[in-house]
Amino acid sequence: MRPVTERADGASPFTAFGLAQRPGSDAFWAAVRAPATVAVDGGWRALFLWRGSEGVLDFESWSPPVPLRRWADTDCWYAEVRMPERLRVTYRFLVEGAAHADPFNPVGAGADRSIAATPDAPAQPHWPALGPDDVPPLPRTRIRWSSDRLGGRRTVRVHPAGGGGPLVLLLDGDDWLYLHPAVTAFDAAVAAGELPPVTLVFLPAKDREAEFGCRPELWEAVRDELLPLVAEAGVAADPERLVVAGQSLGGLSALYAALEFPGLVSGIACQSGSFWWSPGAGELPDPLAGPVGGVIAERLRAGAGLSGLRCAFDVGEHEAAMLPHCEAVEALTERAGATVRVSRSASAHDRAGWRHALLRDVAWALG
Repeated sequence: MRPVTERADGASPFTAFGLAQRPGSDAFWAAVRAPATVAVDGGWRALFLWRGSEGVLDFESWSPPVPLRRWADTDCWYAEVRMPERLRVTYRFLVEGAAHADPFNPVGAGADRSIAATPDAPAQPHWPALGPDDVPPLPRTRIRWSSDRLGGRRTVRVHPAGGGGPLVLLLDGDDWLYLHPAVTAFDAAVAAGELPPVTLVFLPAKDREAEFGCRPELWEAVRDELLPLVAEAGVAADPERLVVAGQSLGGLSALYAALEFPGLVSGIACQSGSFWWSPGAGELPDPLAGPVGGVIAERLRAGAGLSGLRCAFDVGEHEAAMLPHCEAVEALTERAGATVRVSRSASAHDRAGWRHALLRDVAWALG
């Protein structure tokens, strides 16, 4: 890759982003706060900077990887990326085979990822800015679950936010423990009066495709094995009310549980549900090109009833291919008798964009 050469007047592309210092100098690096943005027609231009060697800027889902460019003969590598209005996205740097968080961005997602948001993206109250070296708090109560139905062992954490209350089952629970600090966020939302006290159950996945596909084994195991273990753990909880929160395949599984186990689930909070899913669809060149709404829409059209269920649906504004599938299932779910709430987040298919919807929609699903 050839280095970018300086202009004859000595100016750099970084000046527009408020960085007037000589690129690569100590003063330059001391001034960097990333990503920096400037407004352009219909969106934003964002500057990402890396100090070191050649690498790639890698986004979670919104964009293909972007190769970094080098400024002259320095250790300054950068990418200018055009972003649409209202976007929050997870990213990382891939350098010499390793993933790195952005050292100039204080908002992280685990040890090797960062979160960027355009200036017009809505705020996400209650979610703290954790850097790559910060350790999120873990619930004191943990359950060693050896499942006969699912096989294998897994650790399930349980946290009584605000002293405990209705059960909220968080699918992909390890992501909400280690990448995004849901314990802190739920505690803050309860303290602010935006959410009633709840008992969070963080359920990790071992094989997402197998467990979150439309099969009964996971939910039989939750009903017959996991929930009795939670009751025995001595944590304050109301087992008569269970809200399931899931994203992507987890959102698919949440609505499947509501359809097939109506006595188990009282509400769902579903972000970017994979409603394109049908058996074998994941093996196709374009899994989203199949029947609109997938097997869930087919089940709902066949006359499934959801009376008494509260369903909150959210999907990213920038998930164009997902929208037809989600819109079909949203309409069919309401037609089946559920009370439905629909919203759109300033994101693509990205957990960083789902965080606010998770708190808001769990609160709504609890009624």
